[in-house]
Amino acid sequence: MARRRRATKRQTIPDAKYESTMVTRLITTVMSSGKRATAEKIVYGAIDSINEGNKDSNPLDILRRAIDNVKPKLEVKSRRVGGATYQVPMEVTPERQLSLAMRWIVSFAQKRRGISMLRALAAELKDASNAQGNAIKKRDDVHKMAQANRAFAHLRF
Repeated sequence: MARRRRATKRQTIPDAKYESTMVTRLITTVMSSGKRATAEKIVYGAIDSINEGNKDSNPLDILRRAIDNVKPKLEVKSRRVGGATYQVPMEVTPERQLSLAMRWIVSFAQKRRGISMLRALAAELKDASNAQGNAIKKRDDVHKMAQANRAFAHLRF
């Protein structure tokens, strides 16, 4: 961890197709080995395939709802006190909530075997927007862990 100064936050540029910074962040999360064009094809294809069933709804609303459903409110962090390590529940900052939600959605889409990443991401986003699926289960597990360790909340730093 750097001790000299805080890292400066870069401004996220909106994507070309939807003019949304959230889509840009999703593309960056999907991207591996610097292949942005491939990541854009995957994300744009997933968003388009989400919207195939009903043309009247806005695909960005579905994406926003999916990410809002997956965002964790609390998480646990390890805190060492007097030789013992405690799992202390902490509130999650909005920036980290967004990062965790996108990371969980993409990682569970990658774990779906037998289908393309485009279809897997679309399915994961659909499930998350309907408040079901693996990413929602992960959020619930994180909340349960924080709830179980609320006795150590006084050890917050």
